Amino acid sequence: MTDLIIFWHRRDLRTVDNLGLAAARDRSAHIVGVFCLDPAILDRDDVAPARVTYLIGSLQALQESYARAGSQLIILQGSPLDRIPALATALQATAVYFNRDVEPYGRQRDRDVADALRQAGIEVQAFWDQLLHAPQQIVTSSGQPYTVYTPFWRNWRSQPKRDPAPALTTLAEFTETEADAAVAAGGIALPTANDLGFHWENELPIAPGTEAAQARLEEFCSRAITEYREQRNFPAVAGTSQLSAALKFGTIGIRTVWAATEAALAKSRSDDTRQQIQTWQQELAWREFYQHAMYFFPQLAEGAYRPALQQFPWDNREDHFQAWCEGKTGYPIVDAAMRQLNEFAWMHNRCRMIVASFLTKDLLIDFRWGEKYFMQRLVDGDLSANNGGWQWSASSGMDPKPLRIFNPASQAQKFDPDGEYIRQWLPELRSLDTEALVTGKISQDERDRCGYPEPIVDHKKQQAVFKQRYQQQKLVQAES
Repeated sequence: MTDLIIFWHRRDLRTVDNLGLAAARDRSAHIVGVFCLDPAILDRDDVAPARVTYLIGSLQALQESYARAGSQLIILQGSPLDRIPALATALQATAVYFNRDVEPYGRQRDRDVADALRQAGIEVQAFWDQLLHAPQQIVTSSGQPYTVYTPFWRNWRSQPKRDPAPALTTLAEFTETEADAAVAAGGIALPTANDLGFHWENELPIAPGTEAAQARLEEFCSRAITEYREQRNFPAVAGTSQLSAALKFGTIGIRTVWAATEAALAKSRSDDTRQQIQTWQQELAWREFYQHAMYFFPQLAEGAYRPALQQFPWDNREDHFQAWCEGKTGYPIVDAAMRQLNEFAWMHNRCRMIVASFLTKDLLIDFRWGEKYFMQRLVDGDLSANNGGWQWSASSGMDPKPLRIFNPASQAQKFDPDGEYIRQWLPELRSLDTEALVTGKISQDERDRCGYPEPIVDHKKQQAVFKQRYQQQKLVQAES
């Protein structure tokens, strides 16, 4: 019998284009997969029911992939520090393979589990799979991490990209004796999201699993990617890939995604089309920029990157925050976006910027409140991407021109000129004149008739307040 290797899945819920899993298969055909339902993650107060629903569906698809290959995906529940070494010992595994993470909790978890495995005499092998380039690969000439996107992009784009890793095929049979040992070590049947206390009955933006992610990628690259630069900013248009949940959970490999963009480039017949495709490639680089930032600056998970925003005097009015959460601010584009989030577990990226700017610059509420609320709702909620986006919008992050304030009315007029998006998510306003919808200049009579609230703040006044406080904080910082 060849060496038994356990592959520990986390954010790589696939058997195709999985670097760590492919390396394990190169060594042995005797592989068993494992996923541990970790209470340190699932018991947090920022876990979205839709995200758990997507996770469980993807684990079911992953189990089916292992079964087709002749092996099994074991489900554990409890602390990985206890469960993974216990399973490895029970199965007499030679090694445990896994792919690395960038998040502070994940990195500490992996160090602790790896130490426990080595103490038990079990080999550990770790790989960088969720990124096209590991953090240490993309640094400045002096070896420092980038804190500005544009030079990061230039370096990142110039580096050669790996081809997708081969798919997992035939494996050695997972025997009945091994299956019994796995159960004795804590293996359980895959629970439903409801079993875990998470209830999501609405539609998901993308179906779980690799098959659905691959189909979405192919559809996007055959059509929308060639118009991406223009169409991506219009929330009423299906101009984005909506692959964010698949990338967050790794139901599709990043090398597979990159290879699809390169294939689209090879087929393009004009400079304009090539620029459209490269714009989406730049978005993939933004994803990695934020993950590298989280790796090198783990303090981002706790607060502002910029010193001037670390002690910012936010108003933090609970009633304003509640109105924002419920989509009842009286600003149609903001409220439409928040309704989309609450009902669909996803929000168009342009709208994410609009509502984040509104929360921080108009309502003067700490960006961490909004960051957490997004994580409580988003199917694609990812610490690095979510934190990076919120800090960019709050003027607290890695932005060379941080003082940006979005005007909700001008954003709606530019990116939802016919009011289609607003009408879709605010059905009570469907009968209103388009100009009123996109400018927000709705008469009191119409607001009363539709049951739609008055604006809770004055945008012009609030942006002036934010600017004044921002400049004061910069002065305080400079003097300290």
